[in-house]
Amino acid sequence: MARANDEAAAALEEYADLFAINGGDAFRVRSYQKAAKAIAGYPEDISGADVRGVPGVGEAIAKKVEEFLARGSFRQLDDLRGRVPEGVRRMTRVPTLGPKKAIFLYGELGIDSPESLAEAIRAGRLTGLKGFGARTEENLLKGIEQMEQAGRRVHVGVAMDLAEKIITSLTETGQVERIAYAGSLRRMRDTIGDIDILAVAPETLMTAFRAQPYVEEVIAAGEKKTSIRTRQGLQVDLRVVPAESWGAAMQYFTGSKEHNVRIREMAVKKGWKLSEYGLFEGERVIASRTEEEIYQALGMPWIPPTLREDGGEVAAALGGKLPEVVTLEDLRGDLHTHTDLTDGIASLAEMVAAAAGRGYSYYAVTDHAPDLVMQRMTLDKALAQREQLGHLQQKYPDMRLLHGTELNIAPDGSVDWPAEVLQGFDITVASVHSHFTQSREEMTARFIAACENPHVHIIGHPTTRKIGKRPPVDADWEAVFRCAARTGTVMEIDAYPDRSDLPADLVRLARHHGVKFSIDSDSHAIPHLAHQHYGIGIAQRAWLTTDDVINTWPLDRLLAFLHRP
Repeated sequence: MARANDEAAAALEEYADLFAINGGDAFRVRSYQKAAKAIAGYPEDISGADVRGVPGVGEAIAKKVEEFLARGSFRQLDDLRGRVPEGVRRMTRVPTLGPKKAIFLYGELGIDSPESLAEAIRAGRLTGLKGFGARTEENLLKGIEQMEQAGRRVHVGVAMDLAEKIITSLTETGQVERIAYAGSLRRMRDTIGDIDILAVAPETLMTAFRAQPYVEEVIAAGEKKTSIRTRQGLQVDLRVVPAESWGAAMQYFTGSKEHNVRIREMAVKKGWKLSEYGLFEGERVIASRTEEEIYQALGMPWIPPTLREDGGEVAAALGGKLPEVVTLEDLRGDLHTHTDLTDGIASLAEMVAAAAGRGYSYYAVTDHAPDLVMQRMTLDKALAQREQLGHLQQKYPDMRLLHGTELNIAPDGSVDWPAEVLQGFDITVASVHSHFTQSREEMTARFIAACENPHVHIIGHPTTRKIGKRPPVDADWEAVFRCAARTGTVMEIDAYPDRSDLPADLVRLARHHGVKFSIDSDSHAIPHLAHQHYGIGIAQRAWLTTDDVINTWPLDRLLAFLHRP
């Protein structure tokens, strides 16, 4: 997705938040939030399109977006930023706080930052204040801690967008022979602290790099390495490496540190030395040009970057037991997507056409069920969608269309709609969308009840986390996964990058118990369908194969698993 879309959407979201803080009309706040969502999910780059063509963007919002594209802000946003201290604006991003409580604390107690809020809670200044009980204070402290940690890292989607933008900008200089990102981004960690980019190029590339518009600060400038900080606050390290050392440099700078220590020890035992320049015996170069050559010289097949976490991958490679991990090409369909019938921004016909364009064998539409009241779903609307899907099926005979629903797991574990209604759906995804602060025992029982429901096929985004915004729920995952394995309930790997849910460590735990998985985009717009490669990264980090992932299976095997003809 184009960065211009994301940046303009972020500006509108900030404006909506500031407008709400200042007591603005709730209808206008929602209109700006909807426009932001529509722009973020618009399939074209709005910097080269008429923004008035984006659904939900009227003339007033269009003018603000055009001004933002021209100068990086707009007048009304500047005005509101001036009225609300920057620290109070940061307070609104503390999970469970929100704009109204933030401005209340600022007005009543002069609390003007997340840091001063934490101090006030610890000093007991909120004690007795209406709406701020002991449990709320505890959650706020957790939220502040989470926000501080998130401030040092970004989710993989943000990092990937930035890395690809930088690689494109440097390639366009005409100086680059070869270029790629390495580090934790190449290993597809769900959060990234900094970005490592390697290039085969003349040293003059460093000058071009420092002159790029995304550079906010040059941290260090050298002939072989330059470190900059972007406007988003993320550090990027660019290294120029010799062409003959490309493979060694990629291996070394991809990491992880623990993985590299493991294979360097193997080299030392052979009397060799391994560095970013190559694998050497004295002055003789054994291997350096490709990663494959280096691993082969050490007696191993090439190890995929996503596995390089010192989690047993070296022993597995040496023993010929490295798994053939699932790849993006293995996916035959997507089992969790939304349309504009609920909170998506594209129509059913548009989403189906986009899925067909990806060459899928099957595709499920799973709009929200009625218990998520804000979506205003009804059974009549769901049945009308099912009929429309039947007509579209005739247009796409090579792709089986599945009519599904995303159910809401209530605090007691029950879901929307009775059994007789659920039987009519091809597939059901059940997710937690509220009451995130239930106790560990309550949340565990909630998930187990959903798994034991015979009409629930998949548990969607199980931990409910949103990286940097909402912490995961507390549950006894061992107990949940044991139940899911017994009932045949699938755990989702939600590929939306700010969710990355289940995370890889819990995927490994679930796999240990015999659970199956679906890798889903949770798309709310056409560009979101491409998020699947983030889910693949999680699956690979957990060593999943195609046998573990139900939407890599042929249609007949999938339908048999779902108990459908």
